[in-house]
Amino acid sequence: MTSFSPWRSSPPNRARAIGSANRFYARAGIAHFWRVENAGGRPVVYVYELDPATKTYALTGIHHDRLKLTVPFDMDIDLTDIDRL
Repeated sequence: MTSFSPWRSSPPNRARAIGSANRFYARAGIAHFWRVENAGGRPVVYVYELDPATKTYALTGIHHDRLKLTVPFDMDIDLTDIDRL
């Protein structure tokens, strides 16, 4: 079972695409969902977690410079240095 899915949004039809992706992943039971956007040439990561009671996602964080998480696994990424990864 998939517990995590990153998703990169793009400008055309962004709001509709985000809503569709959220519903698709929620129906599939994916517990953790990230949306990655470009803000002035730098990544911004929006982190969501699935509420099992409502089957909808709750935003748990917006990360600009550093992505440091403990769920679904320990992770620490310097987003300012992403071009060198």
